[in-house]
Amino acid sequence: QVQLVESGGGLVQAGGSLRLSCAASGSIGSINLMAWYRQAPGKQREAVAIITTSGITNYADSVKGRFTISRDNAKNTVYLQMNSLKPEDTAAYYCYMVALRPYWGQGTQVTVSS
Repeated sequence: QVQLVESGGGLVQAGGSLRLSCAASGSIGSINLMAWYRQAPGKQREAVAIITTSGITNYADSVKGRFTISRDNAKNTVYLQMNSLKPEDTAAYYCYMVALRPYWGQGTQVTVSS
């Protein structure tokens, strides 16, 4: 059974940094797309950053220049380096991977205090 296990969330002051990790366990096979989404209370889930197998990335306008997505294909792991965090970045962050089917992580909370 495939599971996505996230880590790295927490409480940080505005201007600080956090690094999220998400590792796939089980026989997931070849992973095409990896991504991070987030959902704040009362809001819809939104895409934050995506990375393709070849390393092409795309970011939401709100995080461009502050967040960096990367992946380690050998470890079936995706990372999100978050710098210059703002209170509006507060949300539950979910990793997402697409292999033969899509998979979601359980979510990790990021809280940025002002």
